[in-house]
Amino acid sequence: MRVSRFYTTAPLTTGKTIALDDDNAHYVRTVLRLKKDTDIILFNGSGGEYLGSLSEVSRKAVLIDIKHWIDRSAESPLIVTLGLGISRGDRMDFTVQKAVELGVNHITPLMTEHCVVQLKGEKRPQRLLHWQKIAQHASEQSGRTIVPPLTDIYHLQHWVSLQQGLKVFLDPYATSSLAELSPLNGQVTLLTGPEGGFADQERELAKAAGFIPVSMGKRILRTETASLAALAAVQMLWGDFAGLPTLANSEI
Repeated sequence: MRVSRFYTTAPLTTGKTIALDDDNAHYVRTVLRLKKDTDIILFNGSGGEYLGSLSEVSRKAVLIDIKHWIDRSAESPLIVTLGLGISRGDRMDFTVQKAVELGVNHITPLMTEHCVVQLKGEKRPQRLLHWQKIAQHASEQSGRTIVPPLTDIYHLQHWVSLQQGLKVFLDPYATSSLAELSPLNGQVTLLTGPEGGFADQERELAKAAGFIPVSMGKRILRTETASLAALAAVQMLWGDFAGLPTLANSEI
Protein backbone atom coordinates (compact mmCIF):
# COMPACT_ATOMS: atom_id res chain seq x y z
CA MET A 1 0.00 0.00 0.00
CA ARG A 2 1.26 3.50 -0.85
CA VAL A 3 2.67 5.38 2.12
CA SER A 4 1.63 9.03 2.33
CA ARG A 5 4.46 11.57 2.11
CA PHE A 6 4.58 15.01 3.70
CA TYR A 7 6.97 17.94 3.54
CA THR A 8 7.81 19.65 6.81
CA THR A 9 10.04 22.54 7.79
CA ALA A 10 10.76 20.90 11.15
CA PRO A 11 14.19 19.38 11.89
CA LEU A 12 13.98 15.59 11.48
CA THR A 13 15.93 13.22 13.70
CA THR A 14 15.53 9.48 14.29
CA GLY A 15 13.75 8.86 17.60
CA LYS A 16 12.15 12.28 17.73
CA THR A 17 8.41 13.02 17.79
CA ILE A 18 7.12 15.94 15.73
CA ALA A 19 3.73 17.57 15.25
CA LEU A 20 2.41 18.17 11.75
CA ASP A 21 1.44 21.72 10.78
CA ASP A 22 -2.25 22.57 10.73
CA ASP A 23 -2.77 22.03 6.98
CA ASN A 24 -1.11 18.60 6.91
CA ALA A 25 -2.73 17.60 10.19
CA HIS A 26 -6.15 18.42 8.74
CA TYR A 27 -5.34 16.40 5.61
CA VAL A 28 -4.23 13.36 7.64
CA ARG A 29 -7.15 13.53 10.04
CA THR A 30 -10.05 14.62 7.82
CA VAL A 31 -9.20 13.76 4.21
CA LEU A 32 -7.05 10.62 4.47
CA ARG A 33 -8.58 9.57 7.81
CA LEU A 34 -5.40 7.81 8.82
CA LYS A 35 -5.27 6.02 12.14
CA LYS A 36 -2.70 5.68 14.88
CA ASP A 37 0.33 3.47 14.00
CA THR A 38 -0.03 4.17 10.25
CA ASP A 39 3.34 4.64 8.54
CA ILE A 40 4.16 8.11 7.18
CA ILE A 41 7.13 9.42 5.17
CA LEU A 42 8.54 12.86 5.97
CA PHE A 43 11.12 15.01 4.20
CA ASN A 44 12.38 18.54 4.77
CA GLY A 45 14.67 19.15 1.81
CA SER A 46 17.91 18.46 3.67
CA GLY A 47 18.46 15.12 1.91
CA GLY A 48 16.73 11.76 1.96
CA GLU A 49 13.52 11.12 3.85
CA TYR A 50 12.34 9.62 7.13
CA LEU A 51 9.94 6.80 7.86
CA GLY A 52 7.65 7.60 10.75
CA SER A 53 4.54 6.30 12.45
CA LEU A 54 1.46 8.17 13.62
CA SER A 55 1.47 8.16 17.41
CA GLU A 56 -1.53 10.47 17.86
CA VAL A 57 -4.36 11.52 15.57
CA SER A 58 -6.73 13.88 17.33
CA ARG A 59 -8.29 17.33 17.01
CA LYS A 60 -5.58 18.56 19.35
CA ALA A 61 -2.58 17.32 17.36
CA VAL A 62 -1.26 14.88 14.79
CA LEU A 63 2.04 13.49 16.08
CA ILE A 64 4.59 11.34 14.25
CA ASP A 65 7.32 9.21 15.82
CA ILE A 66 10.34 9.20 13.50
CA LYS A 67 11.70 5.68 13.06
CA HIS A 68 14.69 5.92 10.72
CA TRP A 69 16.30 7.84 7.86
CA ILE A 70 16.08 6.57 4.26
CA ASP A 71 18.93 7.49 1.92
CA ARG A 72 17.00 8.22 -1.27
CA SER A 73 16.92 10.86 -3.96
CA ALA A 74 14.67 11.39 -6.97
CA GLU A 75 16.65 14.30 -8.42
CA SER A 76 17.91 14.58 -11.97
CA PRO A 77 21.62 15.30 -12.58
CA LEU A 78 20.48 18.19 -14.79
CA ILE A 79 19.82 21.50 -13.00
CA VAL A 80 16.87 23.22 -14.67
CA THR A 81 15.69 26.76 -14.02
CA LEU A 82 12.35 27.81 -15.50
CA GLY A 83 11.40 31.41 -16.20
CA LEU A 84 7.65 31.22 -16.59
CA GLY A 85 5.56 33.99 -18.10
CA ILE A 86 2.56 34.34 -15.80
CA SER A 87 -0.60 32.89 -17.30
CA ARG A 88 -4.17 32.89 -16.08
CA GLY A 89 -5.66 30.75 -13.33
CA ASP A 90 -5.45 27.00 -13.73
CA ARG A 91 -2.91 27.19 -16.56
CA MET A 92 -0.24 28.59 -14.24
CA ASP A 93 -1.16 26.16 -11.46
CA PHE A 94 -0.99 23.21 -13.87
CA THR A 95 2.39 24.26 -15.25
CA VAL A 96 3.94 24.69 -11.80
CA GLN A 97 2.64 21.30 -10.67
CA LYS A 98 3.83 19.38 -13.71
CA ALA A 99 7.16 21.23 -13.89
CA VAL A 100 7.94 19.99 -10.38
CA GLU A 101 7.00 16.44 -11.37
CA LEU A 102 9.34 16.74 -14.36
CA GLY A 103 12.28 17.69 -12.15
CA VAL A 104 12.58 21.48 -12.37
CA ASN A 105 14.88 22.96 -9.72
CA HIS A 106 13.87 26.64 -9.66
CA ILE A 107 10.82 28.50 -10.95
CA THR A 108 10.53 32.25 -11.42
CA PRO A 109 7.17 33.77 -12.38
CA LEU A 110 7.79 36.52 -14.94
CA MET A 111 5.93 39.67 -15.89
CA THR A 112 6.06 40.27 -19.63
CA GLU A 113 4.43 42.71 -22.03
CA HIS A 114 1.63 40.33 -22.98
CA CYS A 115 0.81 39.11 -19.47
CA VAL A 116 -2.90 39.54 -18.83
CA VAL A 117 -2.55 38.83 -15.10
CA GLN A 118 -1.81 41.84 -12.90
CA LEU A 119 -0.70 41.02 -9.36
CA LYS A 120 -0.74 44.10 -7.16
CA GLY A 121 -0.82 44.67 -3.42
CA GLU A 122 -1.75 41.63 -1.35
CA LYS A 123 -2.43 39.52 -4.45
CA ARG A 124 1.29 39.18 -5.16
CA PRO A 125 2.37 37.35 -1.95
CA GLN A 126 -0.88 35.40 -1.95
CA ARG A 127 -0.27 34.00 -5.43
CA LEU A 128 3.36 33.21 -4.68
CA LEU A 129 2.32 31.30 -1.56
CA HIS A 130 -0.37 29.51 -3.58
CA TRP A 131 2.14 28.44 -6.25
CA GLN A 132 4.68 27.36 -3.62
CA LYS A 133 2.02 25.17 -1.99
CA ILE A 134 1.33 23.57 -5.38
CA ALA A 135 5.07 22.87 -5.74
CA GLN A 136 5.12 21.34 -2.25
CA HIS A 137 2.22 19.00 -2.95
CA ALA A 138 3.73 18.02 -6.31
CA SER A 139 7.00 17.10 -4.55
CA GLU A 140 5.11 15.04 -1.99
CA GLN A 141 3.16 13.18 -4.68
CA SER A 142 6.07 12.61 -7.07
CA GLY A 143 8.53 11.27 -4.51
CA ARG A 144 10.99 14.15 -4.63
CA THR A 145 13.01 14.88 -1.50
CA ILE A 146 13.22 18.62 -2.13
CA VAL A 147 10.62 21.28 -2.87
CA PRO A 148 11.75 23.51 -5.75
CA PRO A 149 11.55 27.15 -4.65
CA LEU A 150 9.56 29.79 -6.45
CA THR A 151 11.37 33.11 -6.37
CA ASP A 152 9.65 36.45 -6.23
CA ILE A 153 8.03 37.73 -9.41
CA TYR A 154 10.54 39.36 -11.75
CA HIS A 155 10.21 41.54 -14.81
CA LEU A 156 11.68 39.81 -17.84
CA GLN A 157 14.42 42.36 -18.50
CA HIS A 158 15.84 41.97 -14.99
CA TRP A 159 15.61 38.18 -14.84
CA VAL A 160 17.35 37.40 -18.13
CA SER A 161 20.51 39.23 -17.01
CA LEU A 162 20.88 37.00 -13.93
CA GLN A 163 20.80 33.54 -15.56
CA GLN A 164 23.59 31.00 -16.05
CA GLY A 165 24.24 27.76 -17.93
CA LEU A 166 22.70 26.99 -21.31
CA LYS A 167 20.03 29.65 -21.79
CA VAL A 168 17.19 29.04 -24.23
CA PHE A 169 13.82 30.57 -24.87
CA LEU A 170 10.95 28.88 -26.63
CA ASP A 171 10.05 30.69 -29.82
CA PRO A 172 7.72 29.29 -32.51
CA TYR A 173 9.62 31.34 -35.10
CA ALA A 174 13.06 29.89 -34.24
CA THR A 175 14.99 27.61 -36.56
CA SER A 176 17.20 25.85 -33.97
CA SER A 177 16.17 22.87 -31.84
CA LEU A 178 17.22 21.68 -28.39
CA ALA A 179 18.96 18.65 -29.92
CA GLU A 180 21.54 20.98 -31.51
CA LEU A 181 22.61 22.39 -28.12
CA SER A 182 24.43 21.15 -25.01
CA PRO A 183 24.05 22.15 -21.35
CA LEU A 184 26.77 24.22 -19.68
CA ASN A 185 28.06 22.85 -16.36
CA GLY A 186 24.98 20.64 -16.12
CA GLN A 187 22.65 23.66 -16.10
CA VAL A 188 19.82 24.70 -18.40
CA THR A 189 17.64 27.78 -18.14
CA LEU A 190 14.32 27.69 -20.00
CA LEU A 191 12.33 30.82 -20.74
CA THR A 192 8.68 30.51 -21.76
CA GLY A 193 6.14 33.22 -22.46
CA PRO A 194 2.55 33.82 -21.35
CA GLU A 195 -0.55 33.18 -23.46
CA GLY A 196 0.25 36.03 -25.84
CA GLY A 197 3.87 35.01 -26.33
CA PHE A 198 6.85 37.38 -26.35
CA ALA A 199 6.84 40.85 -27.86
CA ASP A 200 9.48 41.50 -30.53
CA GLN A 201 11.55 43.65 -28.18
CA GLU A 202 11.45 40.90 -25.55
CA ARG A 203 12.87 38.41 -28.05
CA GLU A 204 15.70 40.83 -28.78
CA LEU A 205 16.24 41.45 -25.07
CA ALA A 206 16.52 37.72 -24.38
CA LYS A 207 18.94 37.18 -27.27
CA ALA A 208 21.09 40.09 -26.09
CA ALA A 209 21.32 38.36 -22.67
CA GLY A 210 22.61 35.16 -24.32
CA PHE A 211 19.34 33.24 -24.70
CA ILE A 212 19.11 31.02 -27.78
CA PRO A 213 15.71 30.84 -29.51
CA VAL A 214 14.57 27.26 -30.07
CA SER A 215 11.55 25.74 -31.73
CA MET A 216 9.44 22.90 -30.34
CA GLY A 217 8.28 21.85 -33.82
CA LYS A 218 6.12 23.28 -36.56
CA ARG A 219 3.05 23.65 -34.38
CA ILE A 220 2.38 26.61 -32.08
CA LEU A 221 1.98 25.26 -28.55
CA ARG A 222 0.00 26.75 -25.71
CA THR A 223 2.15 28.18 -22.94
CA GLU A 224 1.59 25.26 -20.53
CA THR A 225 2.22 22.70 -23.29
CA ALA A 226 5.43 24.38 -24.43
CA SER A 227 6.89 24.58 -20.93
CA LEU A 228 6.26 20.94 -20.12
CA ALA A 229 7.31 19.65 -23.54
CA ALA A 230 10.61 21.52 -23.17
CA LEU A 231 11.19 20.16 -19.66
CA ALA A 232 10.55 16.60 -20.83
CA ALA A 233 12.85 17.17 -23.83
CA VAL A 234 15.82 18.42 -21.77
CA GLN A 235 15.40 15.54 -19.32
CA MET A 236 15.41 13.12 -22.25
CA LEU A 237 18.45 14.74 -23.87
CA TRP A 238 20.61 15.42 -20.82
CA GLY A 239 18.76 14.49 -17.62
CA ASP A 240 17.45 11.38 -15.90
CA PHE A 241 15.14 10.39 -18.77
CA ALA A 242 18.26 9.79 -20.88
CA GLY A 243 19.21 6.58 -19.06
CA LEU A 244 15.78 4.96 -19.28
CA PRO A 245 15.58 1.83 -21.47
CA THR A 246 13.83 2.11 -24.81
CA LEU A 247 10.82 -0.07 -25.55
CA ALA A 248 12.92 -2.25 -27.83
CA ASN A 249 15.34 -3.00 -24.99
CA SER A 250 12.85 -3.42 -22.19
CA GLU A 251 10.73 -6.34 -21.18
CA ILE A 252 7.01 -5.98 -21.68
